[in-house]
Amino acid sequence: MRRHKLFLTLCMAGLCLISFLHFLKALSYVTFPRELASLSPNLVSSFFWNNAPVTPQASPEPGGAEFLRTPLYSHSPLLQPLPPSRASEDLHKVEFVLSEDTTEYFVRTKAGGVCFKPGTKVLEKAPTGGRPEERVDGAASGRPARKPLSAGGTKRRKWVECVCLPGWHGPSCGVPTVVQYSNLPTKDRLVPREIPRRVINAINVNHEFDLLDVRFHELGDVVDAFVVCESNFTAYGEPRPLKFREMLLNGSFDYIRHKVLYVFLDHFPPGGRQDGWIADDYLRTFLTRDGISRLRNLRPDDVFIIDDADEIPARDGVLFLKLYDGWTEPFAFHMRKSLYGFFWKQPGTLEVVSGCTMGMLQAVYATDGIRLRRREYYTMPGFRQYENSTGHILVQWSLGSPLHFAGWHCSWCFTPEGIYFKLVSAQNGDFPRWGDYEDKRDLNYIRELIRTGGWFDGTTQEYPPADPKEQMYAPKYLLKNYQRFRYLLENPYRKAEGAG
Repeated sequence: MRRHKLFLTLCMAGLCLISFLHFLKALSYVTFPRELASLSPNLVSSFFWNNAPVTPQASPEPGGAEFLRTPLYSHSPLLQPLPPSRASEDLHKVEFVLSEDTTEYFVRTKAGGVCFKPGTKVLEKAPTGGRPEERVDGAASGRPARKPLSAGGTKRRKWVECVCLPGWHGPSCGVPTVVQYSNLPTKDRLVPREIPRRVINAINVNHEFDLLDVRFHELGDVVDAFVVCESNFTAYGEPRPLKFREMLLNGSFDYIRHKVLYVFLDHFPPGGRQDGWIADDYLRTFLTRDGISRLRNLRPDDVFIIDDADEIPARDGVLFLKLYDGWTEPFAFHMRKSLYGFFWKQPGTLEVVSGCTMGMLQAVYATDGIRLRRREYYTMPGFRQYENSTGHILVQWSLGSPLHFAGWHCSWCFTPEGIYFKLVSAQNGDFPRWGDYEDKRDLNYIRELIRTGGWFDGTTQEYPPADPKEQMYAPKYLLKNYQRFRYLLENPYRKAEGAG
């Protein structure tokens, strides 16, 4: 008996020693309070995956209003009913070859300094002649004019030549505010890359076509591949038309089609009708595995970001991930929360864990996007092996902060007809399922919710003031096209009330 106790004691002591040594290793990389903060649970749940092939009806309004029997997805011309496409392409079988981003984001000064072009105020032109060591490396060999950005072997004074514009930080003026004021523990180790990473953004789409259009315009020049999944079933298991595929084929998204990889989910997962969370999870699993399997020329250090259609990360943060080495993974985004439109700004932020490198996605998460969003990387079987093989300490961090938004989450941001479709298409697991109640589906009731900012359970909340002039009120593309997206930027029913 004593031998067994001694053996157990020695085993426990060994485990404690191993844990303590790993803790000391982590301390050399990140402070203890930051590590605790990075592992804090996210109490904000994800929202529905929706659409529906049914027709809503509105109750008669005073004065003889009409019943709505052919609702539109949105006021946007993009979303009107479209004629059937004559094309018969198998978009869901096409492979996508990632190419290198040859954009010159940085410039080298005469003294050898490296400055980020969009973030630098005073910038001298890079030398075009002089001694060989001053010329761009590789130019004489006929290779593309890529510049090695390593700081090794150069004088420290080169850093003072980059004078940063407002919103940009760091020696090269390439670190945006959403990173400067984040909880990233390795800010002093950030180094510009010689060759930019490629960024893959994966999204499930239903009828969020306006927000998808905004995403494409906001991130189109920094994302290298948009992997977009569409199903012919709603999250509830009912048939639905393939609207996004139709719009791809009829030219609605020609401006970005060269960057879109279409994923088609042609079946509904077993058990998804009884337990909606099975269907909700399966969407992201299929999106990731089918999409990644059709990408060619991938590298382990490329960036993977998976979002819901109503989550749009800020361009500056995504560009930073593309251009810099030294950040840890996985990463999240602090997003500005809105309801029904950007005019109802909700308190706090939505902190969505949504990204990592391709190496971590494959080695730790088994190429499963839902595992990435669950924040449980430290329990995955491949976690320790990946950490040891790469030499990285995997510490989760978040771009932005509660005071510095790194994106937008616009929940239920549709016209009343679009909200109706979301209600009746919602998965059968996030209860109460408001689409099951006839009075909640009434379009006049939905209009009143938009007007007051109330919720389907009858409650209302105090909203922080939302000023359209604030820096992160809405994505820039929305603001530049104000009239088209007015229903998302101004409360249409509050204004009508004031006029009456």
